[in-house]
Amino acid sequence: MATVLSVSGSPSASSRTSRLLRHLDQRLAAQGHDVIPLDVRTIPAEALLGADLRHPAIVEATELFARADGVVVGTPVYKASYSGVLKALLDLLPQYALAGKTVLPLATGGSVAHVLAIDYALRPVLTSMGAAHIVQGWFTLDKDLAVQDDGTLAVAPAATEALGQVVDQFSAALGRTPLLAVAG
Repeated sequence: MATVLSVSGSPSASSRTSRLLRHLDQRLAAQGHDVIPLDVRTIPAEALLGADLRHPAIVEATELFARADGVVVGTPVYKASYSGVLKALLDLLPQYALAGKTVLPLATGGSVAHVLAIDYALRPVLTSMGAAHIVQGWFTLDKDLAVQDDGTLAVAPAATEALGQVVDQFSAALGRTPLLAVAG
């Protein structure tokens, strides 16, 4: 099927956002996709903040984006926007790093007051990077994500259903060839 890069923009090692992405990665893998996880927090801060485009971790991240057919971008919402570590990485990628790619934006946060962060903060950046198709994103409330004692993630039933639908739409969109990719 397709190669999917699953990018967690959370700066936290115990992030519910990262756990949610890894949970959804399993669904995509079960649908036959080759899923590659990328936790931005593992890229050295000096490379991100120093804009060191030659740092091996930045080179590798850039290559992962180039190789992917589709990209899932997940972020916690801070101050009505996506995370700073995600912004730092996106700023270092080539201008059209998402050209010809299908993208699924996801966000997590503590309040429905942040639900529009996907459409007003994240989507414009993804569009400016040339994404061929940005499927409907999804915002999940923190209260709908519980980390179990064994480290696994439990997702509330209503959130599970909604997330399943957006992931399945993303998966289906990966099977289509965008017109921009054909023309380019």
